[in-house]
Amino acid sequence: MNFTALRLSYAQTGFFSTLVAGYISGDEKLTPFLKHPVSMDGIRQSIESRKQFNTNRQLLVAALQQQYNNIPVTDAVKENIHKLSSPNTFTICTAHQPNIFTGPLYFLYKILHAAKLADTLKKELPQYDFVPVYYMGSEDADLDELNNITIQGNKLVWQTKQTGAVGRMKVDDELLKLIHAINGQIAVLPNGKELEQLFTECYRKGTAIQQATFELVNKLLGEFGVIVLIPDNTDLKKAFIPVVKKELFEGFSHSLVEATADELEKHYKVQASGRDINLFYLIDDKRERIEKNSGQYTISSLQLSFTEDEILKELEEHPERFSANVILRGVFQETILPNIAFIGGGGEVAYWLELKKVFEAVNVPYPMLVLRNSFLLMNEEQKRKTEKLELSIADLFKTELELISQLVKKRTANDLSLNNEVASLQKIYNQLKQKAEPVDKTLLPHIESLLTKAQKRVEELEKKILSSEKRKYEAEQRQIQSLKQTLFPNNSLQERVENIAYFYGVYGKQLLNVLYENSLSLEQEFVVLNA
Repeated sequence: MNFTALRLSYAQTGFFSTLVAGYISGDEKLTPFLKHPVSMDGIRQSIESRKQFNTNRQLLVAALQQQYNNIPVTDAVKENIHKLSSPNTFTICTAHQPNIFTGPLYFLYKILHAAKLADTLKKELPQYDFVPVYYMGSEDADLDELNNITIQGNKLVWQTKQTGAVGRMKVDDELLKLIHAINGQIAVLPNGKELEQLFTECYRKGTAIQQATFELVNKLLGEFGVIVLIPDNTDLKKAFIPVVKKELFEGFSHSLVEATADELEKHYKVQASGRDINLFYLIDDKRERIEKNSGQYTISSLQLSFTEDEILKELEEHPERFSANVILRGVFQETILPNIAFIGGGGEVAYWLELKKVFEAVNVPYPMLVLRNSFLLMNEEQKRKTEKLELSIADLFKTELELISQLVKKRTANDLSLNNEVASLQKIYNQLKQKAEPVDKTLLPHIESLLTKAQKRVEELEKKILSSEKRKYEAEQRQIQSLKQTLFPNNSLQERVENIAYFYGVYGKQLLNVLYENSLSLEQEFVVLNA
């Protein structure tokens, strides 16, 4: 399977925020919000910082061994779990919720990025070992975000009445129906049956979504040494008790994030800054906010109330019932993992930039932040259409309107530009100014206004001329529209919409090797893969 890769800057794509662009370019205004630069020097700094923190490696290894106990494990995964006992082993972590059937493509891209970075660092720093970890955000309760996949523009939705943490939900008949629906779309593809078999093996009726996701990622990416960690675990949460206690009694994180957000907002648009208590109460099929009122801790939706002593007792006896929200989730992750680099998407990088002071307040090392890899997958037919339309790969990231205008201007025999006429207008009005100024200087603003109006009319005429010419190229317009819709569904990046199913059906598991081989480590560029 031969793929060629083209690398673009994220700025060239036009799909990323100014904050992400600033982060990649090393904007000095962001320096106060970071700990380590994205470089080998930054990696070395992060390692030294991590060495100062006493990670409970025995706890982590025991939890992983328990999680992997009854499933087939590759030698690479076994070895990596064993390596985590050593103080010279560090993790490269990415995190994501357990989207059904892996959700959008970037779910796999970010995990493969972690694997590639771990292997690259081993070559650069052979005295250490590096282990890629997929940290599963299984306590997320946003079902609407996780209950669907899109295959070739067809959206499939899991209709379930279950509530609470999505990871704790069970595979039911409605989810099994989706496997049949997926098979209906990919069975005719060369490797469609293979993927349907994988889904069937992992999503067994009654299995928790977090377990199904765990097994699926292990089957897909175990050969790359990827370790999957389900943090919804009583023993792991015991290590987080001091931070939870500090949050319950002091509500420390909210004010720190708010202050950071205020500073960051002077330069960039920022995200929400959490709540007074950034914890949820997690029990059975419920995950509800913990609020503090008049010295009482309440979970109003469950009609529960605790005094300080009672909630402390609850925490000590049932740490698994306390769930960090987005503000504290990273601190939990970095508490239980010997982590040096966190790989996240643009949104994740944006909110992590608000968290440095939260980490400092509880003396947990703040990792290097690495923007996850992004890919656009193109097949031979799409590449051929692009070339026929005389477009470059980079051109495809422009809007449909820009592409049509570009094509028309390139192919037409007519001169569609009125730039010369605009220049002539400016000369005429300059002459009018010269004549009017000796007579009455107050007439000059009026002449300027007339020039502005005249230029606007000429610009409108130019647009009408272009629009008239475009009508001669209706076939090309349809081709551009079709190409844009398949590569950028709903005017979004392919990786944010499409699931792996179709591409796996066409290329098989070998596609994962191609993605791994073309994954970058610290370069932070966008990659277009042409089949």
